[in-house]
Amino acid sequence: MTGKRYYITTLGDWQRHAARFANSHWLALNADGTRAAIDVAPPSNVPPNAATPILVLVEADEGAHLALEDDAAFEALPHALAQKPISDAAQSALAAHGVAPGATTFDAAEAVARAHPLLRHRVF
Repeated sequence: MTGKRYYITTLGDWQRHAARFANSHWLALNADGTRAAIDVAPPSNVPPNAATPILVLVEADEGAHLALEDDAAFEALPHALAQKPISDAAQSALAAHGVAPGATTFDAAEAVARAHPLLRHRVF
């Protein structure tokens, strides 16, 4: 059984773990929080800068999610249906996409879905 979760990480760190994911979609962010590339294919279409910060939606089994939670390079956002705000750092990274201070993960997913529709939260 797989589950979905949102994380803030870098492109290089995503690539280190990507083989364990059933599926993933990401939106690259510039260091200053401005818009950048989106994923349109597996790693062959990835910009070469491994330090590029990204928002990633990972679909994977529990073991893969536990590994990501243990990796300091991944900031796990609260569950999309939990009414908890995302961290100030995550909000700052996503502000260029219209994510306001105090936004929840669901709010952030809706905002970034305008740039990358596959990042919208879906139950199934």
